[in-house]
Amino acid sequence: MSGPGAGGGGRSAQLKHTGLRPGWTTGACATAATTAAYTALLTGDFPDPVTITLPKGQTPAFALAVEELQGDRAVAGVVKDAGDDPDVTHGALVRATARILPPGSGVVFRAGPGVGTVTRPGLPLEVGEPAINPVPRQMMRDHIALVAGRHGGTGDVEITVSVDHGEEIARSTWNPRLGILGGLSILGTTGIVVPYSCSAWIDSIRRGVDVARAAGRTHLAGCTGSTSEKTVVSLYDLPEDALLDMGDFAGAVLKYVRRHPVDRLTVCGGFAKLSKLAAGHLDLHSARSQVDKGFLAELARAGGADEGLAAQVASANTGLAALQLCAAGGVPLGDLVAVTARDQALGVLRGAPVTVDVVCIDRAGTVVGRSSPKGPRDD
Repeated sequence: MSGPGAGGGGRSAQLKHTGLRPGWTTGACATAATTAAYTALLTGDFPDPVTITLPKGQTPAFALAVEELQGDRAVAGVVKDAGDDPDVTHGALVRATARILPPGSGVVFRAGPGVGTVTRPGLPLEVGEPAINPVPRQMMRDHIALVAGRHGGTGDVEITVSVDHGEEIARSTWNPRLGILGGLSILGTTGIVVPYSCSAWIDSIRRGVDVARAAGRTHLAGCTGSTSEKTVVSLYDLPEDALLDMGDFAGAVLKYVRRHPVDRLTVCGGFAKLSKLAAGHLDLHSARSQVDKGFLAELARAGGADEGLAAQVASANTGLAALQLCAAGGVPLGDLVAVTARDQALGVLRGAPVTVDVVCIDRAGTVVGRSSPKGPRDD
């Protein structure tokens, strides 16, 4: 299969440099379990191992830990392997129960034991929905369609995803605070868990800068993940070896570029993460910094928000909810965060001859905030 570390530069080269073993997201595991369960419903047999195709084309195979076929229901289970990442869901058993529905029903998702339900706004799912994120849902739909096409099914099926002990595991996450109750979220935009050993990953960032400078690259981009990489490539047509997978380590990128300057640095990432940089945090990991809604409220006031809107922002459930409130009120919070994050980055660079711009995106990769480029001598 094509592995997560394939390729010659950028994100994949960084992963290869760390020597850390990647793993698979809960979304990939749920897709594998769903594929196996629906196949068993249509054929009477569980594929084991079951192979799926991830959004970037990798084709991992998953061994089944659970196989149950009873009448109009089939259950398949996969044990999550997070690789070398210290993921709280490593070793969790992810199950998918498939049940045939009448023609025209489509694919219906349910939250089983250990999978949460959304109870508050501000997330990429409606209130009342199972906490199965959009990309894993699409992966499951795509594989259901493939299985239906191969084995004469209609693709009308109910998929209930559950995680053994998921409610207990979720207490170690931010789900309860975000209003996701009853268990874990089924996550993942690429299907791959990239292991973030702090020392190894920061070293890989440094090597990424070195490689890019040696190749004569004058414009680099520090990205928080694969979606932000796609965005900067679409905006600037940067080559792969100009892309730095900074993950949560914004400070590591800025401090190394301070000592090893390039003409231009673009920082691109999710709005919520970059709001942390705007607030002065250089480590953007959720365990070490949080979105400060009070800070966002102050930015909103500076952007013209009245006290009522500012109060709503301060009490918003998530950064995304704050962004949506401001958009409805005509306040460009995304741009305000991008400009403030850019100025924080310039402060860390301490006058190094680097022009910086910041791009904030949503989960789909849509640009929701952007700063103009600015260098140390620009007023």
